[in-house]
Amino acid sequence: MEAANRIVAHYERHALSWDADRRAGGWGDKAYIERFLSYLPAGATVLDLGCGGGDPVARHMAGKGFRVIGVDSSPTLVSLCRSRMPDQEWLVADMRSLAFGRRFQGILAWDSFFHLSHDDQRMMFGIFAAHAAAGSILMFNAGPSHGEAIGAYRGDPLYHASLDPSEYEALMAGAGFELIEHRGDDPAKGGRICWIARALGIGGPV
Repeated sequence: MEAANRIVAHYERHALSWDADRRAGGWGDKAYIERFLSYLPAGATVLDLGCGGGDPVARHMAGKGFRVIGVDSSPTLVSLCRSRMPDQEWLVADMRSLAFGRRFQGILAWDSFFHLSHDDQRMMFGIFAAHAAAGSILMFNAGPSHGEAIGAYRGDPLYHASLDPSEYEALMAGAGFELIEHRGDDPAKGGRICWIARALGIGGPV
């Protein structure tokens, strides 16, 4: 749990290195982002939770005409987003305590949600629901089964966690989302395990 509590400081400490590595390393997971966008109407608003420096994901979405509202706990990464895409909206905040008071047509928690502890992941489904308009599309990625893993980046431990797939399905259903897709770990598409769901109910203003 200590490693989970260090994630926010980790990304701020390594913000510039992480951003440079993400931009230089190629974009192997682009197919998943394209799949997410394919479910959205043209010009949809997307809440990007854990937006990083905005490149390549938010930049790609903005370039396709989507309105991006990016959230990241790292002030340095958010400052990069603001300098690169000043016409989009950026907020320094922790997704675990987000209360935007707005609803969005798309909610993306890509390569960010899996850094949360098990209990924090469970709690996030209420936050997803609170920010989802009727028919909103949610996409996040996680691991294959319940567990924790400690990786490393620039010599620092990097925490990851996942719930069991059956629990994700139950949490989504309990928060008012219906599962659309659960895609497996395809190395040709960036090696991610993604979940895509649609919000049911009346939603609220976008």
